[in-house]
Amino acid sequence: MTSAATLPVTLADIEAARTRLRGSILETDCDWSRTLSEILGCKIWLKFENLQFTSSFKERGAFNRLSALTDDERRRGVIAMSAGNHAQGVAYHASRLGIPATIVMPVHTPTVKVVNTRRHGAEVILEGRTVEEAATFAREYGGKRGLCFVHPYDDPLIIAGQGTTALEMLGTAPEIDTLVVPIGGGGLISGMAIAAKALRPDMRVYGVQAALYPSIYNLIKGESRPMRGDTLAEGIAVKGPGSLTIPIIQALVDDVLLVSESEIENAVSLLINIEKTVAEGAGAAGLAAVCAHRELFKGRNVGLVLTGGNVDTRLLASVLTRELAREGRLSQLVVDLTDQPGELARVAALFGKAGANIVEVYHQRVFSDLPAKGTLLELVVETRDRGHLDETVAKLREAGFEVDVRSNPGGTR
Repeated sequence: MTSAATLPVTLADIEAARTRLRGSILETDCDWSRTLSEILGCKIWLKFENLQFTSSFKERGAFNRLSALTDDERRRGVIAMSAGNHAQGVAYHASRLGIPATIVMPVHTPTVKVVNTRRHGAEVILEGRTVEEAATFAREYGGKRGLCFVHPYDDPLIIAGQGTTALEMLGTAPEIDTLVVPIGGGGLISGMAIAAKALRPDMRVYGVQAALYPSIYNLIKGESRPMRGDTLAEGIAVKGPGSLTIPIIQALVDDVLLVSESEIENAVSLLINIEKTVAEGAGAAGLAAVCAHRELFKGRNVGLVLTGGNVDTRLLASVLTRELAREGRLSQLVVDLTDQPGELARVAALFGKAGANIVEVYHQRVFSDLPAKGTLLELVVETRDRGHLDETVAKLREAGFEVDVRSNPGGTR
């Protein structure tokens, strides 16, 4: 295992980055969440990096790296590959510094991230199905044109810039004794771990990965879990972590935790409902890990980084609706009816007496296995909670109706 003394980034590098970033990067709030702390049994501190101008911590590393370019490199321009947040950070600060920027993004990058990157003045090329494929193309394309490649995580200046997040957190809340940080390529957790452990050697640092992309988890645990599928946390869906970040993680990170898609969705919903703040899937991964491993963090002072808030509104609406379904507040019911006058009214009256709300109705007479004199009533209903749903269904069944409840969406994609 690599020792801290031989790592490529030092506390001094991170402190220098903080000085360089001052005035160009927002020093975001790091606030105690009373409600989340009560729910989770530990003191939760939230670092709102989703409130940066480009809604992501990636601005830190991007600005630090761009500031170090030579005059010739600035003139020729830069190229970067990213699933979105690094792209926006590079594009925004390159524009501020007068540096031409080309960004290569995987073809399935959320539209909001593509649009915002172009808005910052960068040329955007959609190429490759994964970040790795996009990176290969970016290196070849940039090499032919003499562009300086700005890596999203495997660069000492990027790592140092991201590490300033920990300096700010510990400056605001020195009682923090545990950091829970999402891991994609590892730039953020590397910088934060270096800063935190240098200032507080007893600090616990946990990494979090989406269960669908357990690259670092496999490396640390000696496992070979598959990496595939569409994850809500596409910002950390990285199959190949960096050659610089791996030894830092091995030396300084205490453990790596996995979170499922349903756990990530629940964390996104909690942050909206409790903190009134929007975090993308990767940005909510830290909270998802604490929710899933409550005993591990019980009684600790936990610092979480809401790393980004760039999420497509349609996807966000789907996440919130699915969470309502998991809570039993929004459900689909299928009711078998006799096809005769008054039956639909009887069902509606029962819902009214139960205090439940009918949101959608579909009356199916043809495409079902019921007899010709039967009809299928498909309803989307709103209830207070799962107990209220159970009471409503019980009243329907007591009245003689056959009811099938479809209220819990799949936990994984």
